[in-house]
Amino acid sequence: MFQSIQALQAAMEKVNYVCESPLATAIYLAQKLGKPLLLEGQPGVGKTEVAKVLAEILQTKLIRLQCYDGLDSGHALYEWNYPRQILAIKLAQAQGHLHCATVEEEIEKDIFSKKFLLTRPLMEAITSESATPVVLLIDEIDRADDEFEAFLLEVLSDFQITVPELGTIKAEVLPYIVVTSNGTRELHDALKRRCIYHWIDYPSPDQELDIVLKKVPGLPRELAQQLGAFSRKIQNLDLMKSPGMAETIDWARALVEMNKDILDEETFDQTLALILKYREQMTWFHQMIRATQGTGRRDAVIYTKDNAGLHEHG
Repeated sequence: MFQSIQALQAAMEKVNYVCESPLATAIYLAQKLGKPLLLEGQPGVGKTEVAKVLAEILQTKLIRLQCYDGLDSGHALYEWNYPRQILAIKLAQAQGHLHCATVEEEIEKDIFSKKFLLTRPLMEAITSESATPVVLLIDEIDRADDEFEAFLLEVLSDFQITVPELGTIKAEVLPYIVVTSNGTRELHDALKRRCIYHWIDYPSPDQELDIVLKKVPGLPRELAQQLGAFSRKIQNLDLMKSPGMAETIDWARALVEMNKDILDEETFDQTLALILKYREQMTWFHQMIRATQGTGRRDAVIYTKDNAGLHEHG
């Protein structure tokens, strides 16, 4: 447990996560008040990384539930081990125990006991007996449907799960819960009220430079400035999905591996796919640049640190 907001920031700084004061305050209060932390923002701004960093700092287990359309409670909570249950019933049948009502009742209780339970992420986090609370990451909750979001309310408010055959199972050690959303749909007020909420925005130019240099050792500062400025220019375009910090960091790592110290024309063309993930985006982007420059040449696109924009070469 962190003793202060400043101590939390310092701990995250040690593992190369740049944590601004508002985010640090939200994380600190979520832990102090025993509430889930709800992080919302555009893809690639570091929401998921918060949970990973917390688990690393606290040296505890990270349990991840990746949400998707159609996710149900069975895949998130628990399932019964049906093959093992059937085997137990057949074994009892072979031993002639299924003709006694009392024995049948005992067998039924046995096959619906915890040893026949297959735990999924939510159950695993709630039943964890670790001395240090585990970190439960419920990632991209906005991908799941309204029904699953409503199902989560019991977990997020009471840190407990109800199993019809076993009753209510309450966490003995409260997990640290981090819920993330990319904002693709509006989350219900009931979920937000149960959490400490924080919106993570794109970092400022100085913050972005600091993050990239920390995450990519050996990256020249001038090249980091080029990448950051160009990424921000891309974000200002009308694209379906703009690159976030994750893409900028991947781009920087690729350029280090290629032994590049400047983003020239050839390198730009070779690595553009690291920040634009759709063919239509890449085609549209090149067409827009050519139309803007009025050259029509493939090699007309170059990004320079001198004018912090797109420049016609030659």
